[in-house]
Amino acid sequence: MTHILIIGGGAAGLMSASQIRRHKPDFQVTVIEPSETHTYQPTWTLVGANSYNFEATQRPMASVMPEGVHWVKDYAAEIKADANEVVTRQGQTIGYDFLIVAPGLVMAPEMVEGLTEALGKGVVCSNYTNPRHTWEVLKNFKGGTALFTQPTTPIKCGGAPQKIMYLADDHFRKQGLREQTKVVFAAPGGVIFGVKPIAKTLMEVVDRKGIHLRFKHQLRKVDGEKRIAWFKLADGHEEHNPVGITTERDGNLVGIHFDMLHLAPPQAAPNFIRESPLANAAGWLDVDHGTLQHKAYANIFGIGDVAALPTAKTAAAIRKQVPIALENIFLLADQKALSNRHYNGYSSCPLVTGYGKMVLAEFDYDNNFTPDPKLKQMLVFNSDKEHLRLWWLKKYILPRLYWNKMLKGKRV
Repeated sequence: MTHILIIGGGAAGLMSASQIRRHKPDFQVTVIEPSETHTYQPTWTLVGANSYNFEATQRPMASVMPEGVHWVKDYAAEIKADANEVVTRQGQTIGYDFLIVAPGLVMAPEMVEGLTEALGKGVVCSNYTNPRHTWEVLKNFKGGTALFTQPTTPIKCGGAPQKIMYLADDHFRKQGLREQTKVVFAAPGGVIFGVKPIAKTLMEVVDRKGIHLRFKHQLRKVDGEKRIAWFKLADGHEEHNPVGITTERDGNLVGIHFDMLHLAPPQAAPNFIRESPLANAAGWLDVDHGTLQHKAYANIFGIGDVAALPTAKTAAAIRKQVPIALENIFLLADQKALSNRHYNGYSSCPLVTGYGKMVLAEFDYDNNFTPDPKLKQMLVFNSDKEHLRLWWLKKYILPRLYWNKMLKGKRV
C-alpha cells in the first residue's frame, strides 16, 4: 500500500489529505500536526478592524481532519530524505513512500532588533500574531502618526500589511481623528503592488485617503518604549519627510516616531527545514516551480508557504498547487512519470481598501493580472476596481468555501 506522509495540518496539508482520500482511498495517509486548533487566517485582517469574530476563524483540528487519515499529534523535527523517514520531536520515526512538506512558515521577529520585546505590547501590533490586540490599539488611538510597515522577507499575503491600513484610515475618519492623524506606509519595495492594474487602483486609494508612502524603507530596529521604528534606506534613495511626521537619524538609519505601529513580522521556514539539506540558500524548501517536486528528492513535494516559489503565499495559491502536486504523486506511484501540467504561479490577494470595499489581485509568476471568469457570476467585471461585492466575497463567501469545500477536498 502506498503511504503518503504529510507534514502540516494547515490549509495545504489538509487539502492534500482530503483530496488523496477522495481520489486514492486505497492509499495510506498520515498527517503530522501538533496543533489542536485549525485557523482560517485570511479573515484576521477583518478581526483587526472589528469586522469579523475571532472565534469564527478557528475550529478544532479533530473536526477538520479528514476521515481515514492517521493524525500524529507532534512536531516534525527532522526529515531523513535518504531513508524516506521523518523523525518527530518526541522521537517517533515515520516512514513514507511519498512526502508532502507543508508545515507553513513561522514568525521570526528576532530578525528585527527589538521587535521580539515590542511586538504585541502597547501600541505595537500585528494582525499576523494577534488581531484582537490590533483592534485594541486602533480603538484606543487618539491621533498622531499611524505607521504601517512590513519586512524584507517573504510573508503571508504580501498585501495584508496594507489592508489593515486602509481599514484603520476608515476607522479614524469615523472617529473624527483623521485630521490629527498622519497615516504612513513604509515598505522595502519600490511600488505599492507588483501587478500593474492593481497598483494603479491602490495608488488612487492612497491619494484619496492622503496616505504618506515611503518606499525603499527596510525595517531594521523597533524601539517600543520610545516609539521609534528604524529603517535602512535602499542605496541611492533619499529621505522625504512630510510635514507633521517626526524623524531622526542614527548613522545610516532613519527613525520614524509613531503613536501606533502595525507591522508584519519577518517570516521564515521552520527550523527543521531551514537547517536541512532540503532548503535552498534562502532557507525555503527547494522545489521545482512547475511540478512542485523537490529538486533533489523525487518522492518529496512541497506546497504552501514553506515552498520556495516566487509568488504570493496565500490559501488561493495552495488551492492551485495541491492538485498539481497530487497528480504528480499519483502518476509517479502508478507509472513512474510526472504530469504534463505545471503550476503557473497563480495566487490571489484580496485587497480590502476600506469597510465594504475590496479589489482582487489574481496573478501568476510573471505578475500578469489573471481574474477568475467566475467573478462574472457575481456581476464583477473589473476586479481590479473597488467593489462591495468583492468585500462580500472576502467576508462571507471565501470562509464558507474554505471550511465546506476546500478543506474537504472539493474543487472550487
